Parts: sequence; structure tokens; C-alpha cells
Amino acid sequence: MLYQLPDRAIERFIEEDVPFGDLTTSLLGIGSLKGEITFTTRHRTVLCCTEEAARVLEQCGATVTNRLASGSVVEAGVTILTATGPAGSLHAGWKVAMNLLEYASGIATRTRTIVTRAREINPRISVVSTRKSFPGTKKIALKAIMAGGALPHRVGLSDSILVFKQHTAFMGGLDSFLETFAELKAKAPEHTIIVEAESAGEALKIARAGVDVVQVDKLTPDELSRLVQEIRLARPAITISAAGGINAENAAAYAETGVDILVLSSVYFGKPADIGVIIHPCPGAEELLE
Repeated sequence: MLYQLPDRAIERFIEEDVPFGDLTTSLLGIGSLKGEITFTTRHRTVLCCTEEAARVLEQCGATVTNRLASGSVVEAGVTILTATGPAGSLHAGWKVAMNLLEYASGIATRTRTIVTRAREINPRISVVSTRKSFPGTKKIALKAIMAGGALPHRVGLSDSILVFKQHTAFMGGLDSFLETFAELKAKAPEHTIIVEAESAGEALKIARAGVDVVQVDKLTPDELSRLVQEIRLARPAITISAAGGINAENAAAYAETGVDILVLSSVYFGKPADIGVIIHPCPGAEELLE
């Protein structure tokens, strides 16, 4: 089961959209009338944040009567979430719930496409996403990629060691850094150490230095295929990850290179899922309004 966002996040989402009540519903005088809201997919979708969308509606005063789980794969026309309650509650939670569902499910759906295409070529390959999600959305974004079958590359700077050129520039360059690699490993023996390479030559140097993972950035699949063979000859057991420009169109080609991990950001950017929403009065509500 995927994790759920804390209550304070749900409260913040609602407060952003309804800071001082719903002026329209209040002035129309319909807020107390009972109604129902339904959310339905308009295309094949990997769902995400159904739990959070349901909690938004509940905190606004509605009662959830049906909810599918994050990670579910559904075809077009499937009802994924239903709630009943006062019209004021349904309208207060409507857009917040819909936005969560559409954005998170869009990421999850794109992720599942990439994971499926990559694993059709290499069933053992790992697909991981970077920390390039928009600030403030990390918990939603990570839940979405996990719903789609991927894992986080890094949650943040505190949980992993990943050395870039931007780091080695302060150490006299890559060669100087690699001379001190054994000292770094001794300082953090329980951590995997990843070092990024920007060329085939750098990747071979890094592999021969004994790092745990060499991450190769922005090589074409053809270039990467040749490089993977060379790295395997030098260090057969080393883990190789590919990063830079990997998306649904080329994921299979990158998986075919023989790397162990695909690192990508593309899943965060694209169209949201298309979720239809209907709010309608329950029988008898119109008469009550009259």
C-alpha cells in the first residue's frame, strides 16, 4: 500500500482554495442541499492520490461512498471516487480533489508507460525518478511515480551520495576526486556512492576507481551500448545507470543498452490525466430549494 499525505497537507490544500468559504454556493443558497459527486476516467489511467482526494472531500464535510486505490489501472469510463453530502461540502472539495487526481494520475500513467516499455526489453531494469519535481509537490510526485511502478532516485540531499562535476570542481577535477574515493567510502561504508560521468572516457575512469554506481549522462543509446560493454569488461559487477533525456519514446532503446537503472525526470512534465466530474442533487433536493 502506498503512503498517504499527512492531514496538515490536506488541510493546506483546502485552505488554499477555500480560505474564507465558497462565495458562489453561499449566495445561491444551495449549500445545505444534499448531493453527490462522482469522478470518472476519460482514458486508460493509472490512478494516484485517490486517498487524498477522498480525504479532501471528507474534511469538507462529505461522505465517501466509493474509492479505488492508488496504483489501480482503469479503462475509460470507470467511476473512481464517489461522495455524498451537502452541496457546500461537495463544491468546496471539488476542484482540490480533481486537481490532485489529475496531476498525480498523469504522472503515474506516464511512469507506468515507461516502466512497461523498459521492462519488456529488460525485466530486471529499475526505473527511478529524479528530485526535479516542482517545489512543494514532492510528496505527491513521489507517490505518483511509485503508483506507476518506479522508485525515487533520491528523496533529497540527505539520503544518498551522488557526486557531480559541480562537486569535483571544488576538488581539482574528476581525477583528483577519484584519488580520494577510498577515503570517501571509508567515511560512509554503509552508503552506495554514485558518481556521474558526462562522457565515455569519464565513465571508464569512474568504473575503474571502484565506485558503486557509475551514472552516465546524456549519451545516445548507441553510444551507451558500446560504453556498457567496455565498462563490463573493466568492472563486471558494477551498477550502471543512464540519465538525461529518457522518456516514453526512447525508454526501450535505453533499456536495450544493458544498463541497470534508468534515471529520468520526464514523467513530471506533461498533460494531467483527464478526469470527468459530475455533481448533481440527490432526489428531492430541488424541491427543498424551491
